[in-house]
Amino acid sequence: MSNLANVHTCGLTQVLVFLLAILFGTGCSICSKTMMNLHGTNGDVILDSNGDEHYVMEPFTKPLFQTFGMFVGMLFGLVMHWFVLAFRIPFPGYDHYYEDDDDVAAVAKGGKVVGGVGDVEIATEKTSLVSSSERAESTSSSGDNDDDDRKIPTWMYFFLAIPAIFDLAATALCMMGLQYLDVSIYQMLRGSGIIFVALMKQHVMKEHLQKFHWVGVFWNVISVVIVGGTALLASSSGEKDDSAASTSQTFLGVCLLMAGAFVQAVQFVFEEHVMKMDVPAPPLLLIGMEGFWGTVLGITVMYPIGYFMPGDDHGSYEDPFNTWAMLMNSKNIQFAFVLYFFTIFFYNLFAVLVTFELSSVWHAILDNFRPITVWVTDLVIFYYINPLFGEVWTTYSYIQIAGMAVLLYGTAIYNAPNDGSLLLEGQWWAFGIDLRDEYDAIRREKEEAEADAKWESKRQEFKRTRSSFMESPRISIHTQALRGIGAQHN
Repeated sequence: MSNLANVHTCGLTQVLVFLLAILFGTGCSICSKTMMNLHGTNGDVILDSNGDEHYVMEPFTKPLFQTFGMFVGMLFGLVMHWFVLAFRIPFPGYDHYYEDDDDVAAVAKGGKVVGGVGDVEIATEKTSLVSSSERAESTSSSGDNDDDDRKIPTWMYFFLAIPAIFDLAATALCMMGLQYLDVSIYQMLRGSGIIFVALMKQHVMKEHLQKFHWVGVFWNVISVVIVGGTALLASSSGEKDDSAASTSQTFLGVCLLMAGAFVQAVQFVFEEHVMKMDVPAPPLLLIGMEGFWGTVLGITVMYPIGYFMPGDDHGSYEDPFNTWAMLMNSKNIQFAFVLYFFTIFFYNLFAVLVTFELSSVWHAILDNFRPITVWVTDLVIFYYINPLFGEVWTTYSYIQIAGMAVLLYGTAIYNAPNDGSLLLEGQWWAFGIDLRDEYDAIRREKEEAEADAKWESKRQEFKRTRSSFMESPRISIHTQALRGIGAQHN
C-alpha cells in the first residue's frame, strides 16, 4: 500500500474550501442553537384577569424541523448542478468534455476547455497522471456511444438515497442531543467522528493509515473524554443558569451525540466512496439528491414518527402543525430560519467539497476545528450582544479549553507531514514517540511521484509533438515513402 494513500497536500484551493466550511459551519451551529432558545406563538390567545387577549408564547424547540429545513436547503444543490452543466461553468468535480475540433486544438496548445452539456467525468483518483492530450485523443476516438456512457446513469439518482438516510439519522440524533448541551460542547463531542472514520477507512475501505494518523486519533479520543466530562461536571455543579439541563439529561445528550457522530462517520466514508467510484457522483448532485431524498424521508417517515410519538409538544414529540403555525406567526423565528437555511446549505456544500478535495477523514477534522470559532462566537454573543443567547463562562470552561487544545494537538499530528503540522520526532511534547522513518518514507515517495509526473508530462509532450509532425500535410512525398518502408520492416 502506498504511503501517500492517506497523505493529502493542502493547496490554496483546499485551504479556502476548508475555511469557508468552518465559517458557514459556525454560522449554522449558532443559528441552530439560537432557534432552540427562541419563543414564539402559534396564534392562540388567552384572556388575562382583566379580560385582555394575549398570545400564548412557547419555546421553539423543534429538532426535527431543523433537520427537515437542512434537507430543504440542500435541494438548492440540484439547481446549482443543472446550472453548472447548462452553462458549462468550471466547478470542482466537473470535467466537461469537448464539443468541437476547436476545443481539441485548444487543449493541444495547453489550454483547458469546458463543454459537453450533460456529459460529466470526475477523476476517481486525485493522483492519476492523465494528460489533457490523452483525454482529447480518447474523446475523439471513442465515438458517440462513449458520450452516452459518461452521462450520469439513472440508478445513481436512487443510489444517493443511502447517504440521505445516514444524514437524516445522524442529524436527528445530534439535534436531539443539542437540546441538552451547550453548542461548543456539542461541536467538540462531534469531533469523535474522526475516530469512527479512521476505523472505517482502515478496516472497511482497506486504506492503510500511518502510525502518526493513529496517534492523532488517540488524542482526539482524549479530547472527547475531557469535553464530555466537562459537560457532566458543569451540569452537576449548579454553576449553569436555571435553564441548564440536569445531569441525567446531559448524559443523554452526550450519548445521543456520540451515536450521531458514528452514523455521520458512516455517511462521510460513503460520500467519499460514491465520489470516487468508476461512475462517480458530482459533488453538487450528491448534495442536491441528499436534500431531495432527505425531504421525502422527512415528510413520509420522520415527521409521522415524531407526530405519533408521545412528547411535550402538544402531546407529540414534535407537532408539525404547531411548528408551521409558529413559523407563520413569529417574525423572529422566520428570520432565524432564513439565516439557518442559507448557512446550512453552504456548510454542506463546502463540507462535501472538503471530502472531494481531500478525504472523509478531513471532513471529520473539519468538525474538530469548528468548536474554536463556535466557542469565541458564543462568548461574544453572551457578553457583548445578548445575554439571552450564547454561552456563559464557568469554572469548568478552563477544562473545556484544555480539551480543545488537546483536540487541536491531535489534529496537527494527523495532518503530518504538511506545513503547519506537528512531527513526532522524539521531542518532549511527542512523549518520546519517534516516527521519523514514516515521515522520511512519505517524503521519498512524494519526490518519486513528482519525478514520475514530470517524466510523464515530458513523454506526453513528445508524443503530442511527434503525432502532430506525422500527421502534417506538408510532409514531402519522399518522407511519406520512407515512413511506409519503415512500417513494412516493422
